[in-house]
Amino acid sequence: QVQLAESGGGLVQAGGSLRLSCSASGRTSSSYIMGWFRQVPGKEREFVAAITWSGGDKNYADSVKGRFTISRDNAKRMVYLQMNSLNPEDSAVYYCAARSASWMSRRSFEYDYWGQGTQVTVSS
Repeated sequence: QVQLAESGGGLVQAGGSLRLSCSASGRTSSSYIMGWFRQVPGKEREFVAAITWSGGDKNYADSVKGRFTISRDNAKRMVYLQMNSLNPEDSAVYYCAARSASWMSRRSFEYDYWGQGTQVTVSS
């Protein structure tokens, strides 16, 4: 079992930055893919970014490419999402997720473990 806990959400003005953190505990594995998703009410959960736990390969949604950066600290079992140049369309609940497989996925149903989410609100 893997437990995930996000932090770092909040209210920020358009053009600003936030860094989200995800702490992983329990039976994590070096083969796990870690991802960030986001969701607004009435819409499906949307892929944001993913990273391999040990290899450092990264994948981004087109909507955040060049603005968001996913990273990880294996020693601390942490995953981060640095979000720059935020705009109101980035407002959502952001979720950290873990996938017990070694290849990337953008599909939320292919992730096995989820955090509780952290709210990000970007004001115009």
